[in-house]
This record gives sequence, structure tokens and C-alpha cells, in this order.
Amino acid sequence: MRCGNRRTTRCAACAETYRRDTFHLITAGLRGGKGTPETVTSHPRVFATFTAPSFGPVHNRPTGPGGSARPCRCGKRHDQDDTALGTPLDPDRYDYEAAVLWNAHAGMLWRRFTIYLRREVAKRAGLTQRAFRHFARVSFAKVAEYQKRGAVHFHAVIRLDGPTGGDSSPPAWATAELLTDAIKAAAGKARVAGPVLDERAHSFTFGRQLDVRTIHGPDFDGGRELTDRAVAAYIAKYATKGAETATGTLDRRLRFVAELAQLDISPHAERMIRTAWALGARKDLAHLRLRAWAHMLGFRGHFSTKTRRYSTTLGALRNARAEWRRLQAAIARGENHPQPVDNNGSGEETTLVLAHWSFVGTGLDPIERWLSASLAEPGTPTVTSTEGETAR
Repeated sequence: MRCGNRRTTRCAACAETYRRDTFHLITAGLRGGKGTPETVTSHPRVFATFTAPSFGPVHNRPTGPGGSARPCRCGKRHDQDDTALGTPLDPDRYDYEAAVLWNAHAGMLWRRFTIYLRREVAKRAGLTQRAFRHFARVSFAKVAEYQKRGAVHFHAVIRLDGPTGGDSSPPAWATAELLTDAIKAAAGKARVAGPVLDERAHSFTFGRQLDVRTIHGPDFDGGRELTDRAVAAYIAKYATKGAETATGTLDRRLRFVAELAQLDISPHAERMIRTAWALGARKDLAHLRLRAWAHMLGFRGHFSTKTRRYSTTLGALRNARAEWRRLQAAIARGENHPQPVDNNGSGEETTLVLAHWSFVGTGLDPIERWLSASLAEPGTPTVTSTEGETAR
């Protein structure tokens, strides 16, 4: 029985299935297939990364002109696998409270961004928001990833379609440049008001580092064009990772905060979790359920989301895989099974014919031998046959 857990640290087999399903889901929205027409390749499409704001200086690997490595603020050049990366330079001055609350409000901030994005696209097209839906539609698929400092950021494929989605062509004014400009404007305006704690009002926005690249456009990544497959593989890779990428082995909920003493996690991650646990005790923050999501450093949103018209669904992919396995099992048993109804909109039901034969024997069965003998004319020699059954 499959557990269905998407985390690699919990179940590598189910996580790999989830990663492949996410890859096909993203790919279908980029190049078509699985119910999405191939014409989506001509629609304006971008790959965008939204980061979290700063909560204090951390150890990092800055780069100079030409990609050359520069020393961190601490004066050292960190390796890519250095455990110090992402940890605060001064933990006592790092804003752990704001970092946890940012994770808790990141999902709401993304929703606010999508609302502003539609407004910005309509504004640049000279349309009202009511009229915009009759000319174009914004489709997207996004995943959440934890940075080494424990803050969530988002990777998204954003596409401009016609009014009915990927099966309709966008208007002539819909370009990748217009979409990129609208994304930058919407990301700058999106804001979510947070709680007031100890007379300090919190407000959450995206960080200043916003990366928007046109897919199959003039932008290149390390000298290579940003292709559909590269984007889908990049997004699918993070679909199976959670806070354990930042906290080590903590990939399940805590029952008691005392459990942290026996877990092998970094001091920075432990402090993030303890901050979420402490904030979860406040009645005015009960709606955030911070204790239930302390192991996720406060983030309680879905790791992978998409609009309805972007492409197929994970449920459809699971059903197709289950039906395929049933048919393979039926073939192995030599059974004839009807093919499922075609869901492409035609409404026609077809029958799967299995051209699978196996040799059973030659000659006539006992009833056929008796019938042959009874029909023979008197005096005519009876033809004998070998024992066996007819071939199916």
C-alpha cells in the first residue's frame, strides 16, 4: 500500500512518483499534451522566482563580475556545502519572529500577488478588470522552496492564454514583455497586513530579488537557453522537498517542544521552530496554527499549486497510471478488458482488442468427434483425431 508521502526523506519511492507527476504536469502546460493543446508553446510564458525579504544579515556566497566568488561579510569564502550558509551573522539581532510570520503569511501574499497581476495585465492592455476576462486569462503553476535561511520563496511558470485557457490563443497585445512588466509591478504592490505584537505592526511583502525570465526567449542561463524541459525539471525537483532542506531531519510534526533536544538540527533551525512554538501559544495567532506547522517553520500553504486551466491535474495522472496498471495486469492474465471512455470531449467509447494468443492444442474435442461420427455416411471410415482442445 503506497503511503503517498511527497517528501524524499520519508518515502523515496512515493516522492519520486510525485516528482515525475509534477514534471509531467508542468511540462504539459509548457509544450502541450495530456489534454493541453500543443499551441501553448506560442503563448507568452515566463519563469519567475519570488524571494523573501531580509530579516537580518546571514552568511552567503556573494559573486562579483563574471561570477567570481567574493568573501562573505564574515570575511570568509564559504563552500557550497558549508553548513554556515544561511545562518545569521548575529543570531541575537536576527528577526526570528518576522521570519516565522513571513512563512505563515507567504501563501496569502502569493494569492494577493495573483490578484494584482491580473489587474496589471489588464491595465497595460487598456482594459477594465471585468473586460479582461473576455480577452485573456493568466495561468500559472508554482512550487515553494525553502532557502537555507529557512524562509520560503516561490518558483512559478506564468502564462498568458486566451479567454478559455490554453486551448485559445491570446490576443495580439499579449507578449512576454508585457507579462514581465506586469509581474514586476504586481510583486511590488502585493502586501499582506500581519499581526500587531508588542506594539509592533507586521506587514509582509516579497523581497527585492525578483527574477523573471522568458522561456525560449533571449534570456540565457549560464549560456544555455531556458527551455521547457529545464524549467519543468527545476520546479519538479523542489516539489518533493520541505523544511527538512533547511532543518535537516525534521520532516514531521512535533508533539512536544522538548523533542527538539533529541533531534539533529542546526541551532538556527531550532530557534526558528521554538519561535513558531512560542508564537503558537498566543490566542491572537491561533488562526495561523503555528504549533501544528512549527516543523515547517510556520509555512502552512500548499507546496505545489496551479490554476485550473494551466494543464492536467495530479489526480488525472494518478488515475491514468492506475488504469494502465489494471490493463497490464489484464493482459498478463489473457483477459479482454474494455478501454476506458475517452475524456477528450468526443464522448465516444471504444473497445480495447487484445491480440494475445496462446497455443492450447490441435484436433477435435469429444463433442465434435461424436458429431463428426454421427454425420458420416454408413460404411465411410471414421477419421480419428488426436486428443486436445480447440485453440482460442
